[in-house]
Amino acid sequence: MNQTIRDPRKTGTKRRSAKKPAVNAKRTTKSRINSLVIVESPTKARTLNRYLGGGYTVMASGGHIIDLPPKKFGVDIEADFKLEYKLLPGKARIAKSLAAAASRADKVILATDPDREGEAIAWHISRYINRNVNDGVLRVQFHEITRKA
Repeated sequence: MNQTIRDPRKTGTKRRSAKKPAVNAKRTTKSRINSLVIVESPTKARTLNRYLGGGYTVMASGGHIIDLPPKKFGVDIEADFKLEYKLLPGKARIAKSLAAAASRADKVILATDPDREGEAIAWHISRYINRNVNDGVLRVQFHEITRKA
């Protein structure tokens, strides 16, 4: 989706925007997905989409999608201290998209950042999509996004 924009600082020159969607629209239809890769950043999703090719659908979570609500800290004391996670404001659409894609995927690859926040995001996503390692969920960590890596 390249859009031509005139650069206001220079007369007669054009600047091209390289903005592309983070998810390949063709691959997110109702058909079966071989491998779904979930990353945190839309930029990483676009880059991985170029590198991985046709057997993969890459989506971005945009960071955390669920968290403990601040009221009562998300702990239900009467129910044996059960944790109650809630969707974060503004994350309902992406969370539902991730869950819908995961339900059609043979394999879900959680490729969030290799730090404690990335680990928490991966864990929260696996809880939300209601799948775990026994259901074809893999956790991948990488320290660079290059074709070789």
